[in-house]
Amino acid sequence: MRIVDLLSKESILLGGAPASKPEAIDLLIDLQVKGGRIADVEEYKKGILAREEKGSTAVGEGIAIPHAKSEAVKAPSLAAMTVPEGVDYEALDEEPSNLLFMIAAPNDGDVHLEVLSRLMTILMDEDFRAKLLAAKDADEFLQIIDDMEKEKYPDEPQTKSETAADSADTSYKVLAVTACPTGIAHTYMAAEALEKAGKKLGISIKVETNGSGGAKNILTKEDIANCDGIIVAADKSVEMARFNGKKVISTKVSDGIKIPEELINRIEAGDAPVYHHTGAKAAEDTAGDESFGRKMYKHLMNGVSNMLPFTVAGGIFIALAFLIDTILGAPQDGNFGTYTPVAAFFKTIGGYAFNFMVPVLAAYIGKSIADRPGFLVGLVGGYLATTGSTFAMIGGDIPSGFLGALLAGFVGGFIMLQIEKLCDKMPNALNGIKPVLIYPLAGLGIIAVIMCAVNPIMGVLNTGLSNLLNTMGGSSKIVLGCVLGAMMSIDMGGPFNKAAYVFGVGAIASGSYDIMAAVMVGGMVPPIAIALSTTFFKNRWNEEERKSGLVNYIMGLSFVTEGAIPYAASDPLRVIPSCAIGAAVAGGLSMAFNCTLMAPHGGIFVFAVVGNWPMYLVALAAGSVVGMLLLAVLKKKIA
Repeated sequence: MRIVDLLSKESILLGGAPASKPEAIDLLIDLQVKGGRIADVEEYKKGILAREEKGSTAVGEGIAIPHAKSEAVKAPSLAAMTVPEGVDYEALDEEPSNLLFMIAAPNDGDVHLEVLSRLMTILMDEDFRAKLLAAKDADEFLQIIDDMEKEKYPDEPQTKSETAADSADTSYKVLAVTACPTGIAHTYMAAEALEKAGKKLGISIKVETNGSGGAKNILTKEDIANCDGIIVAADKSVEMARFNGKKVISTKVSDGIKIPEELINRIEAGDAPVYHHTGAKAAEDTAGDESFGRKMYKHLMNGVSNMLPFTVAGGIFIALAFLIDTILGAPQDGNFGTYTPVAAFFKTIGGYAFNFMVPVLAAYIGKSIADRPGFLVGLVGGYLATTGSTFAMIGGDIPSGFLGALLAGFVGGFIMLQIEKLCDKMPNALNGIKPVLIYPLAGLGIIAVIMCAVNPIMGVLNTGLSNLLNTMGGSSKIVLGCVLGAMMSIDMGGPFNKAAYVFGVGAIASGSYDIMAAVMVGGMVPPIAIALSTTFFKNRWNEEERKSGLVNYIMGLSFVTEGAIPYAASDPLRVIPSCAIGAAVAGGLSMAFNCTLMAPHGGIFVFAVVGNWPMYLVALAAGSVVGMLLLAVLKKKIA
């Protein structure tokens, strides 16, 4: 076990000036804590003092090596301190000690004896000790030890031992959480950027990803307790209560991609406010400069991200039912999609998933605003929106659908926050029944009254919007398709992109499938246009951009617009207009060809269930080629 593997820069103090042995011990223990491998400081200190009671661990020649085995130690580690003026550590030769190492070892095994033996071996070299005392910084101190170990143990592997590697994984200086509404691209791009920046800066970092498949690399209580601060780069709500009392920077997921080093440096510089959890689930901007609009956007995206699985799976099942009946020659009348048993199976199951779509949207908006109490009011409010319940007809009259669900989620969530505040004035004896009785009972009653009151109004608006979309002429639909396609490309995953996407999902809920087709093809164009440009106009891109261009074929065909972000960020004035115009062409052609799509995601993998898919491919190809040609014209050649 190499000495250099057990020492970190944080656990080294050069030029210490303790006035006494107890003070020296306290300084060394503080260094061990900074190294991140002590679980219980007081327990570890007891072990150190107990060992000193048996006899001083100062061995003479200016050397002292206090050590202890303890349950409080998470992994083997060392702390080191130089004391130029020396300190009386009760050495056997009665000389002051100026070079101190403290060993922390877990109870299992005798690692402390191995480390102690190696330390004594190399510290017997007087020149080596002199070099350590003369080291100007921690890096030089570590390098001197590393050189000595290589000289003394030339046949030993120079990589860190598994024990040291494992222990390094148990402590991180900076933590991060990344999350985007769809949980597909931005989430992992931000995580990768932060991890690369941490490695470049020499700062250990652990990143939790809240992706479409659930949270991965989850931050533990131990991680949170030992870190310097947390970066929350998210465009939807994440679990924030666990960060109460820690320094937190809450920002957009795109900042995690664009300025990861700046965020990490802010944490290490202490330039982050302390987060105080107020009960709301949303990741509030702890710096206090997050706008009301951005907070609303994050609540909405939290609902959309949780609704997507129901929409995607349900839509594909229904589309498969139509495809099966089409292949088997069933008549396209009111029973189309249920003529054959297999088609009826897919249509029915897909319909069940679709029925959950709107209530789930409202439920997670409410939960994002008011935590768990907001889930009930959002879910029930969303269901009342789908049934169109009113005071005159509780069972339903005119469904308010997607618009009603949005209202139910936002209004219900903020109402629950007010109910919680009012309940704070109740006696503490009632705290146990608040979340299981008072909150749900009051929330249910209020949201029921609100939705029955507004459903007639929202129902008329929803029906009017659906009728407007259905009665649009050819030219109007083409313009709408162009606008939606361009919006998908303007900010490639940002607010414009998500606004167009949410509009498309809402149109699916209302039975307008051509809008979603225009939205998806518009989102596929930017990465494909860039990939084509890096293939056929190589002299417009540098070597790294050309290599990454091939990946954009896959991302574009998979409907991952965010693949174009690095290219847009490097040259926004040329890349964004080129991609936006190409996407607008694709969206307009999709509308002109009357293409339809019931599945709001999947890219080329759901083309089999696209209405008029051959012309949909034509629209995609045309938009991508237009984007490629514009890039060739606007971008300058590079040497």
